[in-house]
Amino acid sequence: MPVLRTLLDVSSETYASNRAAQLEVIDQLNEQLELAIAGGGERYTQRHRDRGKLPVRERLELLLDPDTPFLELSPLAAWGTEFTVGASVLTGIGVVSGVECVVIGHDPTVRGGAMNPYSLKKTLRALEIARINRLPVINLVESGGADLPTQADLFVPAGRIFHELTELSSLAIPTIALVFGNSTAGGAYVPGMCDYAVLVDRQAKVFLGGPPLVKMATGEESDDESLGGAEMHSRISGLSDYFAADERDAIRLGRQIMSRINWHKLGPAPAANPEPPKYDPEEILGIVPPDPKVPFDPREILARTVDGSDFDEYKPLYGTSLVTGWASIHGYPVGVLANHRGVLFSEEAKKATEFILLANQTDTPLIFLQNTTGYMVGKDYEQGGIIKDGAKMINAVTNSRVPHLTINMASSFGAGNYGMSGRAYDPRLMFAWPGAKLAVMGAAQLAGVMSIVGRASAASQGKPFDEEADAARTRAIEEQIEAESHSFFVTAKLYDDGIVDPRDTRTVLGLSLSAVHSQTVAGRRGFGVFRM
Repeated sequence: MPVLRTLLDVSSETYASNRAAQLEVIDQLNEQLELAIAGGGERYTQRHRDRGKLPVRERLELLLDPDTPFLELSPLAAWGTEFTVGASVLTGIGVVSGVECVVIGHDPTVRGGAMNPYSLKKTLRALEIARINRLPVINLVESGGADLPTQADLFVPAGRIFHELTELSSLAIPTIALVFGNSTAGGAYVPGMCDYAVLVDRQAKVFLGGPPLVKMATGEESDDESLGGAEMHSRISGLSDYFAADERDAIRLGRQIMSRINWHKLGPAPAANPEPPKYDPEEILGIVPPDPKVPFDPREILARTVDGSDFDEYKPLYGTSLVTGWASIHGYPVGVLANHRGVLFSEEAKKATEFILLANQTDTPLIFLQNTTGYMVGKDYEQGGIIKDGAKMINAVTNSRVPHLTINMASSFGAGNYGMSGRAYDPRLMFAWPGAKLAVMGAAQLAGVMSIVGRASAASQGKPFDEEADAARTRAIEEQIEAESHSFFVTAKLYDDGIVDPRDTRTVLGLSLSAVHSQTVAGRRGFGVFRM
């Protein structure tokens, strides 16, 4: 078998320096994850408990099968904004009664679980993941509805939540609402549009308009229970399918529903007893340089990620800035495309195109490991057809139908992001390492381009060029792009599905592969026109 051999020297100064830098950014990541876990903070969490309610993460823990993993999605949504890190909603993929599900849970310790624009994006992305991967959805509902000061950015796009829930049902993908508290106004349609609704006695409040609004609109006097309580909906309106005595009973009922849906995956099962990598994933931290401009060999990453460190490389002597080949991860066969020295030349583009076609012929999912500065520029390369060749690769990525999973290891710049199945190309799931960068180009390059353009403009107008102002503008642009290409900034906008510790890459890919195999795994037969 073609087992990878490592050239890593774990006793070297470079290894130690790389590891120290990676541990530093991982510590920064963990600080932000702790903020997301804290939700509204100790004061509001205690107030929530004093009302006899469980925090959302405790609800999740009771819902999931014991000792099973949970792949949290977009945990740093809204980072760097006026909103709480995590965006007042918890989303992810976990196992409930033996079934892999997408879980969406409101965090009522953050402004009563009210939805802001980032909560909406996060919720819609979770529903999209459920739809394209054929994963049942469980909603842990307790939300005061829209964050009213931001309603202008919410009202119109929020209707997509109802669209997604009803489309999931039309696709025979089960949806469940466990209602623990407020589910008002537009939020009332969540249990209304789910296939199953469980309401907690004396806690669930499901109505289009609460007592104050009803009083203002109709003059009618009413109370929470008669208007939208669990008993009323269970006995009179019929909205509730199951009446829960308390929160734990609701979770029990949710697990019971999932055990009865007769669910089965459509994709092939993984090979039994996959062999772990022959090298320690801990060593990945010493492989990746802190400077994304410094290349590293992705085979060293693969040796610590794929089953048995077994990697059958495709065209190893051609287009060597892109490593392609076949492997398996947790028993699932995969094709891998991994950037080596960053730049994609014509040879790499054509190699990638052929490889993607082959993966589709054999119904093999693709893993994209990004570390690219984009496609090569320059007169010789333009005359050599880099645009045509890059277009072939992007055509193949666009029209590929096997599942794509993407991880930005270090950098993802320019059209290289597109060719390596970036967010715009619909990878089933996409993650980044904490030191990764994403932008149209590197900060220094972008600032330099702006400086050249400014200098040319001044010359064309016969004006003197202000060197001092240019230097100040260059520094400002570099600082701006450095900030905007930071992994926290990128993930806050949901341009990926979360930042992961590099040491967890194999686990994250294994969980993702298991999830995508809930859907049919089949490649495309026939592609669009390839420019020759």
